[in-house]
Amino acid sequence: MCVFVLLPKLIDMNSRESQLKAIDRLLTIMDELRAQCPWDKKQTLQSLRHLTIEETYELGDAILDNDLDEVRKELGDLLLHIVFYAKIGSETGDFDIADVANGISEKLVHRHPHIYGDVSAQTEEEVKKNWENIKLKEGKSSVLEGVPASLPALVKANRIQDKVAGVGFDWERPEQVLEKVQEELAELEQEVNSGAEDRIEAEFGDVLFSMVNYARFLNVNPENALERTNKKFIRRFQFLESKAKESGRSLKEMSLAEMDVFWEEAKKA
Repeated sequence: MCVFVLLPKLIDMNSRESQLKAIDRLLTIMDELRAQCPWDKKQTLQSLRHLTIEETYELGDAILDNDLDEVRKELGDLLLHIVFYAKIGSETGDFDIADVANGISEKLVHRHPHIYGDVSAQTEEEVKKNWENIKLKEGKSSVLEGVPASLPALVKANRIQDKVAGVGFDWERPEQVLEKVQEELAELEQEVNSGAEDRIEAEFGDVLFSMVNYARFLNVNPENALERTNKKFIRRFQFLESKAKESGRSLKEMSLAEMDVFWEEAKKA
């Protein structure tokens, strides 16, 4: 009986040991590369920044494609960047990997009082509200301070709406949001008919913002949804290109009706 009770714990301990050993190996390799590799020695926080952004997008692509092997690889690339930044921080005496790990651990404990304290939160919505209220108590003057200015506009709109909803500034029902979308579309159409270009852009932005909000109520991530559509369009258009090439013609030589035949084929492929 005791064997069956203890075995899962032993397995967990062995797994944790192997995980810590793997992290230790990566830290050692980073130390060696930083000391011996000409390229690694030259890198700074600033020089790595755009590479980190690129790796993040590559991870996002792998997740959308549900390519778990690629997800594993891209996570490794991102982990390398975290270790790299921490190594640079240790060289300047500002922080090291332990500071990074302890910092996020302390934040998680502090912001989950329903797990580590005496606060009650039974639903996801209650957790979000507690999270935003705690951040305000930490000295933030606005719940929107945590939204990075450099985020792509679509992602930023989603984060803005998610954060204000966390403190109760939100619609009550999806139908209300859909009505707002329809209202914004009507206002856009009015400006299109008037020909006021500056107003058209403003109203178009309102339509997109309301659509992002509606997506949230449908539990749809707008960035993921749009990127899936991008990938679908690329796949179908490249099918169209290949079919045109097989027929010995370029797309410019084909009529829209002819291209549409291949497009319909692409939708079935």
